[in-house]
Amino acid sequence: MKKLLYIFILLVSFTSIGQDNTLFDQGKELYKNGKYQQAINAWMQILDKGEHSAELYFNLGNAHYKLNHIGPSVYYYEKALQLSPNDEDIKNNLAFAENARIDSIEPLPQTVFSKWYNGIAGLFTFDGWAISAVVFCVFFVALFLLYYFAFSEKRKRLLFVSSLFAGFLLVFSLAMAFMTYGDYSKNQPAIIFANEVDVKTEPSLGSNVAFTLHEGTKVQILAQDGNWFRITLTDGKDGWIPATDLKQL
Repeated sequence: MKKLLYIFILLVSFTSIGQDNTLFDQGKELYKNGKYQQAINAWMQILDKGEHSAELYFNLGNAHYKLNHIGPSVYYYEKALQLSPNDEDIKNNLAFAENARIDSIEPLPQTVFSKWYNGIAGLFTFDGWAISAVVFCVFFVALFLLYYFAFSEKRKRLLFVSSLFAGFLLVFSLAMAFMTYGDYSKNQPAIIFANEVDVKTEPSLGSNVAFTLHEGTKVQILAQDGNWFRITLTDGKDGWIPATDLKQL
């Protein structure tokens, strides 16, 4: 009976996987035939099951872009980029979607240190830096042990310098892992979904309008007060908008 039960569970799991593939392929076929909204509906059923992938988000972004839904297209391209940060197709299509936005925001100039840090930090995620730290720790221990048991003076010097270098890389990777994790924890990006929204100076409808944003603009969430989010832009401007007018990444 147990064997039959295991076989039944296995068949059910294969069936569910097949249904997901069927939905994805169905969406692709609908997309090819120009039925973009129906393609979106098919792919959203996969998301409703709690499953996602870079390819799924990428296709959703493409379909929304075809329908001129700038906010959702930027949102799904950004979601795809989170899962596949080095994919050139995703980057290119995201750039097209961003060019279709109304808002043109010039980021604040960065210091030399900020540019250097962002360039280095962008090489890996915090997980990648943590793995690098473990690898360099293994190298450091191995090189130090080889140095300790070496007999040749020349070889000992070479191994000692190598172990010091591995130790430096270990400390550097560990520091970067903590720093990038801190950045990740504070990072709360969101995309404006409303066609147009007035950004208020305070979290209330009666407060003054600071500036106006449009669909597809990317913002950072700083704080929340009830149904209001305090957001900031790359140019330094900040204010409050209703939570219903944006979608967090």
